[in-house]
Amino acid sequence: MKRIAFLGSLFLLLQASGLAQPHYTLQQCIDTALAKNIGVQQSGLLAEAADVNMKQARANLLPDLNATLDHGINTGRSIDPFTNGYVNQSINYASYGASSGVVLFNGLNLHNQVRQYTLAYDASRMELQQAKDNLTLNVILAYLQVLNNEDLLSSSLAQKTVSDKQLERLTILDKQGAISPSQVTDVKGQLMNDELSILNMRNNLETAKLSLAQLMNVPYDKGMTLERMNADEFLTAYSVSSSDIYQTALQQFSLVKSVELRTKSSEYALKAARSRLFPTVTLGGSMQTNYSSVAQNSTGKIPYNDQIRNNVFYSLNLGVRIPIFNSMRSRNNIRLADIAVRNNELTEENTKLQLRQQIEQAHLNMTNAYDRYKTLLSQVEAYQTSFKAAEARFTAGVGTSVDYVIAKNNLDRANINLIAAKYDFVLRKKILDYYQNAKLVR
Repeated sequence: MKRIAFLGSLFLLLQASGLAQPHYTLQQCIDTALAKNIGVQQSGLLAEAADVNMKQARANLLPDLNATLDHGINTGRSIDPFTNGYVNQSINYASYGASSGVVLFNGLNLHNQVRQYTLAYDASRMELQQAKDNLTLNVILAYLQVLNNEDLLSSSLAQKTVSDKQLERLTILDKQGAISPSQVTDVKGQLMNDELSILNMRNNLETAKLSLAQLMNVPYDKGMTLERMNADEFLTAYSVSSSDIYQTALQQFSLVKSVELRTKSSEYALKAARSRLFPTVTLGGSMQTNYSSVAQNSTGKIPYNDQIRNNVFYSLNLGVRIPIFNSMRSRNNIRLADIAVRNNELTEENTKLQLRQQIEQAHLNMTNAYDRYKTLLSQVEAYQTSFKAAEARFTAGVGTSVDYVIAKNNLDRANINLIAAKYDFVLRKKILDYYQNAKLVR
């Protein structure tokens, strides 16, 4: 009991100090990657900046309001701000004012900018979602790759166990002189082949763990373990055609939405550039008052408060600014905006073209992977029967070690290929789910 209590305390101590082996579920891997990935964070900052630009474009429709406050002193010959006459003495003066203005019409430039930056913000959000979807898919694929290599390692260890038992039996028979020494060396060679396979599988497993840790942006830990998934649940035929997947992707894929929104945003940017050729109509108004230390009337010096109240004046103005010539700047900006629209249209077309080609290739890879998996499944069943027969003959002493080793190698190789094909098919299905914006984690 004391030993159990000690081990339990040691485990809790290691866990508290961060030295316990990390264990992750698939969702934890995805959440960790999304929280720590720098690329996703940068996409989030770009979306935040686009949000600021959108809000500023909307705020530009509102009137402005400004206040002025001016205090000073004039010495020598200067103009009295109260009488506008020249005086030759020191004058303390003050001026207060407030003004406001609003654009009544400018060819709908401000409204087009609101639409432009709103669509740009929506595109940025889609690009952020696309970055998250890309990372999520990569994490899922890396996670499945780790599980794949774990299964391959387990299969290699099981193969070695069979060789160990057979070698142990043959060693006893060899000491008794019941078999030829070559049968022992044949199985020893097979055992060394199994150990080499185990070494390669261990290296592949650690490489897969490293790739997953790098996607999660966490330090690599050789002791990292993952929650197992039952890959057999996903081993059903994929009934959706590539054309149906493509049509779904056109409606739901974040990358398609983002390029479409970028094109629409550039179209409104073109409209905003054209609107600068129209006159701008503004309405403005102001209020102002002032004070002078030399202001007097028949009763003497006018008090500060009286001057502030009595000197108030208002103004209201309606202005029209007509663009006539500005070094061809407006015309050239229109041409540049039109070029941007055409470039975004080509980007949108190319994105959809590449998407269709990628889906067709992914669907073909999935079909081939499924056919290969079914073929290997039949091959494993056949080789299992052959190996059992060869093992029985070899154990009974009527078969040769060469026949046994060949049968075992065939079965081992088929089992390894079957495991790889199984996970390859699951990976291909996940990629097609990704293009349909389907739920990747179940």
